[in-house]
Amino acid sequence: MSAPLHLVITTTMDVVVDDAEVTSLRAQDESGGFGILPGHTDFLTVLPASIIRWRSAGRPEQFAGVRAGLLSVNGGREIAIACRDAILGEDIHALEDRIAAFRRDQDDAGRRERVEQMRLHANAVREMIRLLRPGQGDVLPHPSGVGAEQGEPR
Repeated sequence: MSAPLHLVITTTMDVVVDDAEVTSLRAQDESGGFGILPGHTDFLTVLPASIIRWRSAGRPEQFAGVRAGLLSVNGGREIAIACRDAILGEDIHALEDRIAAFRRDQDDAGRRERVEQMRLHANAVREMIRLLRPGQGDVLPHPSGVGAEQGEPR
């Protein structure tokens, strides 16, 4: 039997999986599902948000939900997946529930960020209008001597 695969799944902040005993892996890209076994040819593909599944020697099938990323196979032995986010699980149904909860949390965080951005933008516009309102004279002070003719007060 061939030497096992070494799977590494990383996010921008963490190494989520580092398993040197992988016997097979299944993933999905835009062209469909595919499998990787030891000795696979070098390979590079873009992963959409999907579930990766793999088997390791003496352990049950494992799963990871990934949020877009790159999968590469090098030397028929190394599999590297770089993704934005990854959620691990040993039960696909529980993982699907965790992914749904994660997406809800991400959506809520996105909504809060948009509301805060709109609030900051509205405050900035209000402040500009206040400072540029006609008839208010020079609201912003000029440095001494700027715009003053000789003999005029500064």
